[in-house]
Amino acid sequence: MNKNLFEKLLILRSAGIGPARYNELLRRFDGDAVAAAAALNASVAHRDAVMREMARAAELNIHYICDDDELYPAALRAVKNHPPVLTARGNLDTLRRRAVAMVGTRHATAAGMEFTANLATEFASHGIAVVSGMAIGTDTAAHRGALRAAGDAQTIAVLAGGVDYIWPVENESLYWDIVSRGVVVSEMPVGFTPVAQNFVQRNRWVAGIGEKLILGEADMQSGSMRTARFATDMGRKIYAIPSHPADSRAAGPNSLIKSGAAELCMGASDFPELENDSQSLQKKSKKDTGENSLLDKLGAIPVSESVLAEIVQKSILEIKRDLVVLELQGLVQKVDGGYIRI
Repeated sequence: MNKNLFEKLLILRSAGIGPARYNELLRRFDGDAVAAAAALNASVAHRDAVMREMARAAELNIHYICDDDELYPAALRAVKNHPPVLTARGNLDTLRRRAVAMVGTRHATAAGMEFTANLATEFASHGIAVVSGMAIGTDTAAHRGALRAAGDAQTIAVLAGGVDYIWPVENESLYWDIVSRGVVVSEMPVGFTPVAQNFVQRNRWVAGIGEKLILGEADMQSGSMRTARFATDMGRKIYAIPSHPADSRAAGPNSLIKSGAAELCMGASDFPELENDSQSLQKKSKKDTGENSLLDKLGAIPVSESVLAEIVQKSILEIKRDLVVLELQGLVQKVDGGYIRI
């Protein structure tokens, strides 16, 4: 058991005390959690509530991980005012792995979710855990994609409620799959029902656990864009997956790419850790050639996506992706009737 766990929880489960107040209190007592807890003069009822939580955690095979424990995610530990104690359920060794955060809208397109899932599979297959928030849509695709890879330490789900509180209910089967072959974590008490602010904080910890953040489809006001801002504040590198500018779900990632806040993500070849240099160069060359070939077919007269697909012998989906990249680079423009070169 973690040293002084009861006293740490006694402080954290007190009303009005979060990570910042907790750290301030411990500084006053030179890091002595026992002395800090004693200063709170907690009621018998409060002490009993913490003891009941710990007993319930033991019954459910839920573990407490303090920030001085070797299992505590290293990247999260470096974040200012990180959660002093996490609860975790599943394969705790998953937390030792390097991790990449993958987030996006709950209302993702089928193509967007498949792209995310395939990329997550690549990361998990290379020993890098995929961390997300277990929401429907993009989060689900990221977790499911990671679980496609062999092994039992593939993905980390960060929950807004207690680590035993399954939300959304549609993802109950996913929850148990992650417990079996990954890990579910939370900063909240066992059994806690989340409120809106907890989801915002959950997004912060998703960004904190990942060494980098990959943003899928997301409108400008989505929680995923807030996760991207958290990642920026933490100094994380952000990658954004582009999509068609006419779709509001493309506004988030496209805006980050355009402003230079995120790097363009077109697939696994954008990440050196996923393949050797020769493979990366070969794929990048092939991708650039495809985009240049498409650009060569455009001029002052608009050409539709379907016509371009027939000319260059590519699928409509591939054409759309290439056109998005060219549009973000300022090389083509969508007008009535199709695209023109500018």
